[in-house]
Amino acid sequence: MELLKNWSQIRKHFRESFTTNLHVSIATVGALQSPDVTPIGTFFLNREQATGFYFEKYATTIASHFENTTNVCVLAVNSNRWFWIYSLFSNRFKKHPAIKLYGQLGERRLATEEELKRLRRRMKRTRMLKGHQYLWNTMTYVRPISFTHASKMKLGKMTQLL
Repeated sequence: MELLKNWSQIRKHFRESFTTNLHVSIATVGALQSPDVTPIGTFFLNREQATGFYFEKYATTIASHFENTTNVCVLAVNSNRWFWIYSLFSNRFKKHPAIKLYGQLGERRLATEEELKRLRRRMKRTRMLKGHQYLWNTMTYVRPISFTHASKMKLGKMTQLL
């Protein structure tokens, strides 16, 4: 899958996946060369080609792996029940069920006002709940990611037309 050519399609897939999962999974490699996967609910893709970021408050494992390697893989799976039922019934997917983005982590930095706005917009439905303030009101740091390539999930005959 060509990253730059399909960037708008990739962003759309990540948005749709987030609505069903409320997170993406970020894979890193630890000091002992063991893989580690972290669910991230504050991950965003930018309009600018091939960049994104996540708010780094609870994802301390990813930060500790930053010293070993900056390589990451971000997985977004569309888990919408009707998407899967329709696909299984028709024996094919109309859209990719999952997309992986590969890239490098950048240095941790303070979030911009625009990034904070995007977080507030995503979390606004929960702002009246008790845990909202605890979880998301003190998010101040982000970790940028620059992506180098993407791959789509292949499921044999069901994805061959995509």
